[in-house]
Amino acid sequence: MSVTVRIPTILRTYTGGRAEVPAEGANLAEVIADLEKNHTGIAARVLDDQGKLRRFVNVYVNDDDVRFEQGLETATPDGAGVSIIPAVAGG
Repeated sequence: MSVTVRIPTILRTYTGGRAEVPAEGANLAEVIADLEKNHTGIAARVLDDQGKLRRFVNVYVNDDDVRFEQGLETATPDGAGVSIIPAVAGG
């Protein structure tokens, strides 16, 4: 399945400055693997050492937060939008 991944500013150094990139995969894990294949280094910024989503990175497939879906196994249907959003802290 082909999806469009929206890349936050902080990760655009991995995508040559592009705010959106295409990726392939039937689920989020496959999409991240495809991103890594085409934009080396990006997966380490999204996944922790155990291969799980980093605590302070939010990922949405369309408008659904994957933490409340199936996590990395969340389906990514053809034409879906995937958004990577780093959490913002402060006070």
